[in-house]
Amino acid sequence: MSVQQETTPTAVQPARRTAAPRSEWAKARERLGWILITPTIVVIMVVAFYPLIRVLYLSLTNARLGSINAPRFLGFANYAITFRDPTFLTALNHTVVFTVLTVALETVFGLGIALIIHSNFRGRGAVRAAMLIPWAIPTVVSSRMWAFMFNDVFGVINDLLFTRLHLLSHKVAWIANPATALPAVIAVDVWKTTPFMALLLLAGLQVIPGDIYEAATVDGASKLQQFWTMTLPLLRPALMVALIFRTMDAFRVFDMPFVIKGTAPETITLGIYARQQLVDFQKLGQGSAISVIIFLFIVVFVVIYTWLLRSEEA
Repeated sequence: MSVQQETTPTAVQPARRTAAPRSEWAKARERLGWILITPTIVVIMVVAFYPLIRVLYLSLTNARLGSINAPRFLGFANYAITFRDPTFLTALNHTVVFTVLTVALETVFGLGIALIIHSNFRGRGAVRAAMLIPWAIPTVVSSRMWAFMFNDVFGVINDLLFTRLHLLSHKVAWIANPATALPAVIAVDVWKTTPFMALLLLAGLQVIPGDIYEAATVDGASKLQQFWTMTLPLLRPALMVALIFRTMDAFRVFDMPFVIKGTAPETITLGIYARQQLVDFQKLGQGSAISVIIFLFIVVFVVIYTWLLRSEEA
């Protein structure tokens, strides 16, 4: 009994790990690694961090584009002015609506397309190549193309819905009408960017092993049951990554609505509003403040998505 009392406490004590001595060769390899990566770190700091810090500084000043006078420090006055501006609130509302609807629709349509082209059928390669055509067309070209298609006089959309199918009682000026301008822009973005979502989700589908579907089929699970209980859970990491990339891109949208409608109030977004303050009104400080606000919104979205992804993996 005395032997057990002496040895038991020793047995439950955790073993202490001692760091293995590092050789000179390992230290030299580590120094070489830092030397090789230092130019990359310097380039990233110059290309990414310096402009970010510069924009943060300008957002706190009254700097004007093309002014020769030194900017004066204003603190957070530009941010206060921006949040009180009704145009900013309108642009923020349009940006949020645009982001939510486009990301949701592109995710649903992209997932459906990815499931179709992931299956084995004749001509699958040609379908995959054709699917990428809308995404491959430059944004300016596709925007002008759809602007002509939405025209109420000679546009093919009205010709199809009014003249041929008789689904409309009259021709609609989709772009000129403030009530339909933003939905029209959303439809163009969904048409163009859905292939990008489908491509990302297809990559996630291809890493799912096919053996689990064969086993599920043998067990009597239907295709719908396999989709909800197997495909979606296994696709969730790729889906979250696709949502992160698409949300970031949608929230900072500028080119497509600007090419179609310019700075029209019915389709103005935060990106267009920042450009308007910066270029049209030459308010470099306020334009920088709006850019910082866009950056902060994107950071919040990325943090939320990352937290959700980590919570699912835990």
